[in-house]
Amino acid sequence: MSDHKTCFPSSFIWGSAASSTQCEGAAPASDWLAWEQAGKAPPSGNGNGFAERYSGDFRLLKEIGLDHHRLSIEWARIEPLEGERDRDAIAHYHRVLDAAAEAGISIWVCLHHFTLPKWFTDAGGFLGERALDCWGRHVEFINDEFGESVYGWQPINEPAAYTAMSYLGGMGPPGIADFSAFQDATRAIYLAWRVAWETLSGQGRPVSTIHNLSPVFPADPESEGDRFAADLFDQSLFGIPLKAIRDGVLAVPGREPEEIAGLAGSADYFGFSYYSATAVSSEGLGIDSMRPYPPDAKIGPMRYAPWPEGIGLVIDRIQGEVPSIPILVVENGIGTDDDSWREEFLAKSLETISDRMSGGADVRGYFHWTACDNYEWLEGFGVRFGIIDMERNVKPSARVLTEAVRASREGD
Repeated sequence: MSDHKTCFPSSFIWGSAASSTQCEGAAPASDWLAWEQAGKAPPSGNGNGFAERYSGDFRLLKEIGLDHHRLSIEWARIEPLEGERDRDAIAHYHRVLDAAAEAGISIWVCLHHFTLPKWFTDAGGFLGERALDCWGRHVEFINDEFGESVYGWQPINEPAAYTAMSYLGGMGPPGIADFSAFQDATRAIYLAWRVAWETLSGQGRPVSTIHNLSPVFPADPESEGDRFAADLFDQSLFGIPLKAIRDGVLAVPGREPEEIAGLAGSADYFGFSYYSATAVSSEGLGIDSMRPYPPDAKIGPMRYAPWPEGIGLVIDRIQGEVPSIPILVVENGIGTDDDSWREEFLAKSLETISDRMSGGADVRGYFHWTACDNYEWLEGFGVRFGIIDMERNVKPSARVLTEAVRASREGD
């Protein structure tokens, strides 16, 4: 562990994050279960058992010191068929929220974390003619049904990752690999974001984005092709969300910038996830063009180089371009079986965030990904991000967070 002393205010938000499919398993009526059954992803089963073990999980998180938690209320469980809501699923989520309150955990809710009801995907997903009507009704229902039990909202998880995975790389439902479809899906997901913001904002429960952000470098700085590829990648990762929230302009690469009413300022927090930096080569397309960065760094099981210092570059970029909106680190962690590496990664990540805050960056909170080891999409259960294992043993690395929380609460 680093000997550097981090400094966070007592008001700092300390949390963890997870998703329904990853910790509860794919919903029976979801497009992801159909994807699994088609042999395109490993089976998720019941995830890590959170659907049965949530009360104990919340108590463990409270003991660690993490008293905020983001979870998904899964649309495919709430509305398995269009217009037909499952009262048992609704009652289950009420029990989960009640248990969180009893444990002293403040809940942030995500409404779309990569997976959707199959009926919605079959109708075109967010590209369908009735997409915004269906989505809007769902958001309104969740707000009306659960809003009083929710601390805050993180409505849409990682728009860039979702559209790249499902519409550019064909690696998730609906399995499309087409740049024009990716452009259309990017526009559609930001329209869905605007609907969520208009429904959820202004009610005393903060709304945060979740943008997956990664500093981007050309694989070969001397290569004009690599510099061009890196710039295009950067435009997709940083340019789209920063311009959307700052200016209300959707600047999708390859399309004319489009001003969208109601998009500017549509977040109480600019929340981001961070795991690594990325080098980009002109050799290859999409994920095939990505290289680990720094090039000499240790590579993790997901074939990228976890680089804690890079989180500071992301904070610098957000603070410089959207200074009026406070920042949340809504996901940060490392997938590894080497818990000493996790301990080192977390300590350096928190040190980097603390240094940026000392320099004036308005960072308000940190959510660790994830609470308990869980299902990691196409990697199945082979990559472990948790500070708690699936048998509910707290890992030694959790002490980094416990000590940081304790110091922040004793510091003021």
